[in-house]
Amino acid sequence: MAGFMVYSIPGSPYGRAVLIALEEKGADYRLSPVAPGAFGSPEHMARHPMAKVPVLQHGDFMVYETQAILRYLDRVLPDPSFTPADPRAAARMDQAMNVNDCYLFNGVSNTIGFQRVVGPRVLGLTPDEAIIAAALPRGRQVFGVLAGILGEGPYFAGESLSLADFLLAPQIDFFRDLPEWADLGGPHPHLGAWLDRMNVRPSLAKTTWDMVAEMAKTA
Repeated sequence: MAGFMVYSIPGSPYGRAVLIALEEKGADYRLSPVAPGAFGSPEHMARHPMAKVPVLQHGDFMVYETQAILRYLDRVLPDPSFTPADPRAAARMDQAMNVNDCYLFNGVSNTIGFQRVVGPRVLGLTPDEAIIAAALPRGRQVFGVLAGILGEGPYFAGESLSLADFLLAPQIDFFRDLPEWADLGGPHPHLGAWLDRMNVRPSLAKTTWDMVAEMAKTA
């Protein structure tokens, strides 16, 4: 099987994680944009029963949930591999990915990121400062936990790039230009240095919100 289809929307950090992985693999792929109002359509529900993105199609095989997609890509496109061979490094990768899904996205990214970025840009909403303020204690905790996992190493699993970096970079990048960054990322300069290191990679430059929006126009 050759070629991949990614069902997603511009601005989705999870969709971007999949696109980053495909870029890093040098894979041939296409984006099929899903209109926000079409998430609950029968067509998309047949791809993802929980009406979310992204979904990956590879020939006649369909898979949803970002971690599952990333692991699938690393298995079917094993060179280069982004899963550490060392069990402890692999455990660090898994741990960071689960922190992303369970704690960073839920209650931080989907709150502060929505109020500051997604709501205003997509829906024309005004940020609710009370909601943002209420989410900050959890944000401080989660950023501290992630900074602890990263430690002084260059990447989340240690010396080598891993799937954890692909998953976390789009989420944390959401915060970089927000007023809350000083409170969340500021106390952890090594986390900021990691994000700088990620953002100069071509895979991230090619998958920004604006770049994916351009892909969507030509899909």
